[in-house]
Amino acid sequence: VSEFETQEQADNYDRWFRQRIEHSLADPRPPVPHDEAMARVRAMIEAKRRRAS
Repeated sequence: VSEFETQEQADNYDRWFRQRIEHSLADPRPPVPHDEAMARVRAMIEAKRRRAS
């Protein structure tokens, strides 16, 4: 069972996904703590809500 229609699509996604992971692991920037990342996301969501109203 797969969400892809063809094996080629699945292979292409797998290559793309693995590249993303490799780039992330090679990123020299320090990691962002979970609480800080969530605070940033909440702030972005709140800002969009304010603009939408």
